[in-house]
Formats: sequence, structure tokens, C-alpha cells
Amino acid sequence: MNTINPQKLLHSKWTAVKPENKEKHFLVTELERDDAGTVMTCTLEAVMSKNTRVLNWRDLKDPAVWLQGWK
Repeated sequence: MNTINPQKLLHSKWTAVKPENKEKHFLVTELERDDAGTVMTCTLEAVMSKNTRVLNWRDLKDPAVWLQGWK
């Protein structure tokens, strides 16, 4: 289980364990917060293709799907 501080998530680097469409390395480019300032979702941008995907930031805790840093 990856330990993540949602306040330090912006601009962090992630590696997809099972890359799709040759997209392996990602950078967190945006955070969506609720009215209380709690992080709800994050936007990941693929480094090579610049494609983006929005997901719940807690999904990054699953080491079977995401690795912290660029591996």
C-alpha cells in the first residue's frame, strides 16, 4: 500500500504497472477539492502523449496498479 499525503500530490510522478496505449509515466497536473478543501480527484497526464485521465486520488494507493515515482 502506497502512503500518500493528498496535500503533496500535485506535481508528483507515477508509473502505471500495466501501461495502456504505451502510456507508462504520469504526472499529477491538477487536483479537484470539495468546499472544505479536501482532495477528491486528481488529473494524471501521460508524459509522452499528453493524454489526461481523472481518477480518485485514493486509487494511487494500490501498488498493483500504480507505483510512486518513475520506474
